[in-house]
Amino acid sequence: EKDNYGRDHHGRCYSIWMAGGGVKPGISYGQTDEFCYNVVENPVHIHDLNATVLRCLGVDHEKLTYRFQGRDFRLTDIHGELVKGILT
Repeated sequence: EKDNYGRDHHGRCYSIWMAGGGVKPGISYGQTDEFCYNVVENPVHIHDLNATVLRCLGVDHEKLTYRFQGRDFRLTDIHGELVKGILT
């Protein structure tokens, strides 16, 4: 909802700087509106970001699990996909 932005923290949008490890050099991926309130191009879910970072570290995100309260979980949940647009 456009009326629920919090206190100017802009939780829908963030930026991250990545270099090396299989990341394309010199690119900007995604775009926000002019007020940085909403993502308007190439949104990346946190599960996708985790999957991509793990891939850059040489870890298969689909095999990395941890047990919590008797159940296996993944950092990328079952929805995590690589963000191929930033990988070389």
